[in-house]
Amino acid sequence: MLHVLAEPGHHPQLAGWAAGVWSGLPSELAERLREAEFLWRSSRADFLVPARPRPSLAEELDDVDRLDDETYVTAALVTTCGSNRVHFAGPSPLADATARERALDLAQARGALQEAFAERLLADPAAVRARVRDTLEQCAGAFFDAAWTDVAGRLAADLRLKNDLLRRQGPAAALASVSRAVTLTPDGERIVVDKLQDNATAAHGAGVTFLPSVFGRPHLVVVHAPGWRPVVQYPVAEPEPAEPVPLETVTLRLEALAHPVRLRLLRTLARGPHTTGELAHAWALSPPEVSRHLAVLRRAGLLTARRQGRYVRYTVNVPELTALGADLLAAVLR
Repeated sequence: MLHVLAEPGHHPQLAGWAAGVWSGLPSELAERLREAEFLWRSSRADFLVPARPRPSLAEELDDVDRLDDETYVTAALVTTCGSNRVHFAGPSPLADATARERALDLAQARGALQEAFAERLLADPAAVRARVRDTLEQCAGAFFDAAWTDVAGRLAADLRLKNDLLRRQGPAAALASVSRAVTLTPDGERIVVDKLQDNATAAHGAGVTFLPSVFGRPHLVVVHAPGWRPVVQYPVAEPEPAEPVPLETVTLRLEALAHPVRLRLLRTLARGPHTTGELAHAWALSPPEVSRHLAVLRRAGLLTARRQGRYVRYTVNVPELTALGADLLAAVLR
């Protein structure tokens, strides 16, 4: 729900719900959600995706409170300091001055909100933790609880479907019902998820938690870091039919997407605004090469460029992707 409020353009079918929630929020709570939206806008802080869901929000927040400061701060900085997941190996930013400066530099590069949050978090973790918990508890009263009443039945139905498939047809069928992007290898030893980057976990034998979400479509969220149980949050809502667009526009956009490098760049940009330099670093490309591909995507109307200080950041025009079809939108945004 928090992600939908931060990125309503990713979820056009929920735009009315998001607008209704924002219009009814107390001003202080609205400001709190804006100041910490990077915790759930593109990636998710690990502690916000529970590997062992509890019957109530309060119990899940109690589990978060049991995390030590080191674990909590590192999980929060994962999303504060980068559009993709940034991990802090070696010395802790809480205790090591060099690691602290690196964390603050990375947060500053993402924006003023991230920099301010990182400074508060590293200076007084307890105060920030208490504020985040209080914010989530206020969300429960404002809209979490009411929405949960509406979606609990749909989630229970999805759970019955998955368990029935698992029992009758085995794990491969159950995984296929989660998403076409989730498969089981023929030997039955590994789960493969088609996401932005190729990676593997060392979680063999530790189990995986699957969380259904009525508010998740089209995203497939996969969270795993050392010391955390892997979690896959998948959408159960039905996709909305795509709106038709002129054939000439479709042709221009499909030609822009036909190049594999441009498609990779688009999937990266779907996670949040990036500069040409950040994209070049992420994909080991030269800045001029990235600029040429971005120009093609902009001419097709698929990107918007906004100057922020000395940087130009590019963002995806989600409505235009939506017009091309639900399958393309899901492939790019997951």
